Amino acid sequence: MKIQITADLLDGMVLAILEHKDYYGYALTQRMQSAITISESTMYPVLRRLKKDSYLTTYDQPYQGRNRRYYQITEAGKKHLQRIRKLWNDYKNSLDGIFYGLSEGEDKDE
Repeated sequence: MKIQITADLLDGMVLAILEHKDYYGYALTQRMQSAITISESTMYPVLRRLKKDSYLTTYDQPYQGRNRRYYQITEAGKKHLQRIRKLWNDYKNSLDGIFYGLSEGEDKDE
């Protein structure tokens, strides 16, 4: 069984990776694949959406006679990443309470 990754989590993962350095599309896909199963056909729509929403910008760099399109996080992207991180932490803590038991004193009805 695989746990489904939501669009918000994909966005957050891409932005978190790009927070540290710029990547071109294929290298970014490879980096994501080190953590989750994702195809290029899934990644590029995510990148287009993030760019459309002004969370990413792009620039081209020549490489061996061709151009590579690099993705770079914007200030709006950094703010969006902070929101996603907060939502993720709240969600994770809530699930941890279920998976690992409630903290002391929370479940007084039993």
